[in-house]
Amino acid sequence: LPQGPRGAMAGPERKHTIVLLQPGPNKNTRTFMDFETVSAAMDGVCNMFERKLKELNPNLPKITYDINDLYSYIDTHTDMCALVLEPSTGAYAPYNKEWVKKRIFTHLKKQAQ
Repeated sequence: LPQGPRGAMAGPERKHTIVLLQPGPNKNTRTFMDFETVSAAMDGVCNMFERKLKELNPNLPKITYDINDLYSYIDTHTDMCALVLEPSTGAYAPYNKEWVKKRIFTHLKKQAQ
């Protein structure tokens, strides 16, 4: 992949991304989130988790979590995957739940630097 500043991957970060979700076993729970970049999609998944934490802990002024908590949340979904636009083909490439977890880890690691 092409390298951007400081070795960051330039290619996939700028690709339109759709995150497909199925929170529960019922197919009627299927939904999607639409983002301009892979990075924004990873933020979207993190924000969804943070909203859930606030909903479950409304009286806590500050909520902290680690990557394993986020992975566990992702794993509670019957399905979560990403479709990432590949400009060279004009088609969306599918990526599974494990890919989403790896990309979130890389994304959060970059943010922490």
